[in-house]
Amino acid sequence: MDNKVNSTLIELKDISIGYGNKVLHKNINIIIEQNDFIGLVGPNGSGKTTFLKTLLGNIKPLFGSINKKEITFGYVPQRDTVQPLLPYSVYDVVMMGRYSLMGLLKLPSKIDEHIVDSSLEKVGISVLRNHSYNSLSGGQRQRTLIARALAVEPLVLILDEPTNGMDTPSHYSLLNLISELHNKNNLTVLLVSHLLSDVANLVKKLMLFEAGRFRSGTIEDMLSEKNLGQTYSANIEVKKINGEYHIASRHKE
Repeated sequence: MDNKVNSTLIELKDISIGYGNKVLHKNINIIIEQNDFIGLVGPNGSGKTTFLKTLLGNIKPLFGSINKKEITFGYVPQRDTVQPLLPYSVYDVVMMGRYSLMGLLKLPSKIDEHIVDSSLEKVGISVLRNHSYNSLSGGQRQRTLIARALAVEPLVLILDEPTNGMDTPSHYSLLNLISELHNKNNLTVLLVSHLLSDVANLVKKLMLFEAGRFRSGTIEDMLSEKNLGQTYSANIEVKKINGEYHIASRHKE
């Protein structure tokens, strides 16, 4: 029995998103609740990143309103978009997550240090704390960036294509970590991925983005061959085997 209590964190009312005069999506109405686990999927250029930037407050909605509590977001960008850093240690990179909360010219307190240590432990890289970030593998760098996001003690964790470019063991290890963070910390998670099978077997809700169209709902409601076929303009096959979704493109006969 699930004893976790859901409460509304963010409510989007009739919002339209885009840039300048270019509208990507209209009349989006959704509620994001505490402990939600949501997958954002759709082709490149379909509006996923614009949606995230609007949600984070980096850009304003073209129309409508976003009502949200005083919540903190932890944002994990695509690893490839993070430029190689100066020879900072893993610990230093994770501490960067605390800087926005400290104020200018302030040194980390014992509380800041404790939170960084805890963040490293949560992602399983405490032993790497003194290693140079630039010397890490792709999977280790991704865990470092997740720890940096956790260091702000967020209620909502947003991950943009976190498994891109990883080998298979690292790929599944990271997905397990994300699931653990959600389950153990009552953490609301928004996960962007182009790998539908990963999203389908991990998240509880789904947002589908396609050109000029946005849909959202539970996995069971959204994960149909019709919906995915429309989203990706392709013949999509959805099977559930031993409780696990398998999704693939189906060749036309």
